[in-house]
Amino acid sequence: MTNAETLSPPPSDYEAILAGEATILDAIPGAVYVCDVEGHLIRYNGEAARLWGRHPPLQDAKERFCGSHRLYRLDGSAWPREDSPMANAIRFGRQTRNEFVTMERPDGSRFDALVNVRPLRDRHDRIEGAINCFHDVSRQKPPDLEGRHAADLEDFFENAPVALHIVGDDGTIRGANRAELDLLGYAAEEYVGRHIGEFHADRSTVSDILDKLKAGETLDRYPARLRTKDGRIKYVLITSSGRFENGVFTNTQCFTADVTDVHEAESARRESEERLAATYQAATIGIAEADADGHLVRVNEALCRMLGRSEEELLAMKFLDYTDPVDRERDKASYAQQIEGKIDSYVVRKRAIKPDGSSIYLDVHSSSVRDADGRFRYGVRVLIDVTDAERMQDRIRESEKNFGDLLEALPAAVYTTDADGRITFFNKAAVQMAGRTPALGDKWCVTWRLYRTDGSFLPHDQCPMAVAIKEDRAIRGQEAVAERPDGTRVPFIPYPTPLHNSDGKLIGAINMLIDISDRKKAQEYAERLAAIVTYSDDAIVSKDVRGVIQTWNQAAERIFGYKAEEAVGKPITILIPPDRQDEEPQILARICRGEHIEHFETARRRKDGSLIDVSLTVSPLKNGSGEITGASKIARDITERRQEERRRQLLINELNHRVKNTLATVQSLASQTFRGERASQSFKRFETRVVALARAHDLLTKESWEGADIRDILDRSFQAVCPEPGIRLRASGPLCRLKPKLALSLSMAFHELGTNAVKHGALSGDSGKVAVDWRITGSGEIRRLHLTWRELDGPDVTAPVQRGFGSRLLEQALARELDAQVALLFPRSGLVFTLDAPLIDITPTDGTSIHERP
Repeated sequence: MTNAETLSPPPSDYEAILAGEATILDAIPGAVYVCDVEGHLIRYNGEAARLWGRHPPLQDAKERFCGSHRLYRLDGSAWPREDSPMANAIRFGRQTRNEFVTMERPDGSRFDALVNVRPLRDRHDRIEGAINCFHDVSRQKPPDLEGRHAADLEDFFENAPVALHIVGDDGTIRGANRAELDLLGYAAEEYVGRHIGEFHADRSTVSDILDKLKAGETLDRYPARLRTKDGRIKYVLITSSGRFENGVFTNTQCFTADVTDVHEAESARRESEERLAATYQAATIGIAEADADGHLVRVNEALCRMLGRSEEELLAMKFLDYTDPVDRERDKASYAQQIEGKIDSYVVRKRAIKPDGSSIYLDVHSSSVRDADGRFRYGVRVLIDVTDAERMQDRIRESEKNFGDLLEALPAAVYTTDADGRITFFNKAAVQMAGRTPALGDKWCVTWRLYRTDGSFLPHDQCPMAVAIKEDRAIRGQEAVAERPDGTRVPFIPYPTPLHNSDGKLIGAINMLIDISDRKKAQEYAERLAAIVTYSDDAIVSKDVRGVIQTWNQAAERIFGYKAEEAVGKPITILIPPDRQDEEPQILARICRGEHIEHFETARRRKDGSLIDVSLTVSPLKNGSGEITGASKIARDITERRQEERRRQLLINELNHRVKNTLATVQSLASQTFRGERASQSFKRFETRVVALARAHDLLTKESWEGADIRDILDRSFQAVCPEPGIRLRASGPLCRLKPKLALSLSMAFHELGTNAVKHGALSGDSGKVAVDWRITGSGEIRRLHLTWRELDGPDVTAPVQRGFGSRLLEQALARELDAQVALLFPRSGLVFTLDAPLIDITPTDGTSIHERP
């Protein structure tokens, strides 16, 4: 049994009348009205109202059983409505046929009516109401009254609004009134005299009717089908009873009520319902009906399959019962508005829970069915399973999110536009590159301004992205320059690519902007480096890890005599003299270990076999993966420098030789001059001072007369006068080299101070010591040397009464030579000598290192 059959049994007559249009009763050629089980008027047609002379209100408690103003029996006595034929039909189920009553209109006029009342029962035989069909028969006298005349009967028969025909015992039509002939479209001569079976569409029906009438049965609204003259079929209800004379059936008068319109309407309704039911069940989408409380009162098989529940299960549920709690309130609120009439329909997408706990997505289209008074009857809900679409949307959204995240994470500037070029997305790199945050909806490009590579202005609507969208093609190989709001410019390469949907329609474009600033800088650097290599005065040669020459610059050609085509591809050993061939394996070994080989001087061989002095620097070369692929060698020709150094050394040696000869000559002259006084202290002091001067010359000669370290000067001077310099001297101060003039002056000062300490001061005893400290203050031209000579732990000191050569050398000559401030003090604890001299003639080597000797 289908759901439609269960919920929609055939309607009763009463329900059919109510379900039909109110005006359908007007199609009946007679006065008709219907009362409910309480006797209230619920329907009547225009003919009834016309005869009543009024339009009584429907369902009015005062208007019961009849719409006439008053009712009377034919004898003129009042006939209470509660006792009328309609009241008897409703209360007792009593049918009334051809009963004569007198009805009074509100204006007092009266008319006689022939009433036919039939109770209306439901499928359980319970009375739901009754219908009364009555006719104005004022012009006829009731046949049962005495004194009626044949002419009146004939007139009644002929002019009765109800179709009426008389059939004889043989089935021949004995007569038919105008209403009967009009109903079927025949003339009297075409109808009367012929067998009634010729006009019935169903012969079995004719036989059944005649058999029943002959058997004494009364037919009440017996359904039949009559064929009209033009071939149409009329659905009629025949009310008839047989007439018998002496127990023999003689004829019958048949009232024929045309119910073709009702039948067609009912057929149409039934067909519509059947078609609806068939469609309802055959539909592949879910359909359900719900009452005002949301209880499901009808569901189709598609919805059962969709929700994984049986029809019985669903009919015991409300549609909110299987709705996901997340979506429940939204659907509930919309349905409440629909019931209240605030909205006619609504659409909601929600999740429904299946018995196994899984969920599906449904698109619910809910609409209302209302009665004639606009009251809500039930809601029709069409449900479409959109789970696949929703999940696809989820995947699309997830894919779009992943795509967005990917674009956001890209280190390159990326943005997208729609088909009109309006920006729909841009990542952080795009903001960073553009130097601004573009607005969504801006057109063509995220940059502030654009320029071509030749510096000319490039309008945004002519940029590569605009061209890509307008011409629907990818643009490659173009460069442009973006200007930021702060005026900085960024060269870049765009990669605009059109985007299409699955139908191939252009929906937008994506563009990636590659910042080539670094590439440009690298290119410029490479060009500068190549220029440096090309035009360098040094030979710059590269070789692989096997020692095979790979590149060869112009300076290499000039220095070694080989052209590039002669050297490239040859082993580097062609440049190494035979006696130095072992250098190359050592160089390659260090290079392969990644070591950088600082300057070292060696000899190399030219193409003509001659040797040159070179200074080499070798650095490892690495590829992009950090692997060592070879070495870069810079060779500087130092032949001339070497020759110059040799000449200078020769001159220095000659100068030193001549100075020593001069000092030896001075010493010899002094020895001859002071013959006989050579043992005197004066001669010895003179001789030691000459020796000290010669020692200072030796130190400067060793340093090529470029200067001497203050510490070396102090050590040499102290060692000459003290046998235990490591114990008796404590020196501290930064490293600094003194120019030759200053070195000689300070060497002589140390000699005088040391000699005095040995003879009279701290070094004259066993425990005395000398502390020498110096420091440098200021910078540049105002740097000064502060030096203190302090004798410690020696005998008590008293200032000398007379100043000798040493005192004058320290206090006068030294101050004059060095433009210094000099002090020679004699505290009792020991001699103190201080020197404050400018350092314009001093070359500091390290201002931080301190050398201290105990």
